[in-house]
Amino acid sequence: MNQEQAITLYQPLLHNIAYNLLRCKADAEDIVQDTFVKWLSVDQTKIQNTKAYLIKSVTNNCLNHLNSLKRKKEEYWDSIMLSSLVVKWKETDFAHIDFEKELASAFKVIQSKLEPLERATYLLKEVFDFDYESIQKIVDKKSDHCRQLLSRAKKKLSDASPMMKVDLPDATHLFESFKNACTMDNAAGFIDHLKQDIAASLKKI
Repeated sequence: MNQEQAITLYQPLLHNIAYNLLRCKADAEDIVQDTFVKWLSVDQTKIQNTKAYLIKSVTNNCLNHLNSLKRKKEEYWDSIMLSSLVVKWKETDFAHIDFEKELASAFKVIQSKLEPLERATYLLKEVFDFDYESIQKIVDKKSDHCRQLLSRAKKKLSDASPMMKVDLPDATHLFESFKNACTMDNAAGFIDHLKQDIAASLKKI
């Protein structure tokens, strides 16, 4: 059986496997096509059972695709976590102290997992929707560096490992400034506190 015959014979089977795993016709077709492309690039003489090889390959490719989608979903929810809380904070009666604790808890996670530059970039971009041109002026870093800082911050926040920093600096002033910026739609004071945090971290280096 030549390669063209193998593709004709096994394509329906591989597509059914991919679709049953992904439940998306377009993604299934892409995965099957990628599987055949990779199969055509390997040494065919080393494959004893073409059917078993292709089934295993398409299954692994589907599982990798699903894991990638899961990571992207987790990163997305992490990125909007604080933003959603801020929206809710603005719409909530401030007598509900429990919600303030929820916001403080989310802020503590960001403080514990992110360095000052990462924290400033993340909050300014994801919560206050600053553009990169504005952020680079605040943190004194180039736009590309700011993008890297944001990507690094999201990756750290998506990491399920426990918080490692034990002796965290007192961030009460930063959190209070953050709340004021959220409720009064004025981030000037918060930006000053972020700059102070960045400057303090640079002095420690």
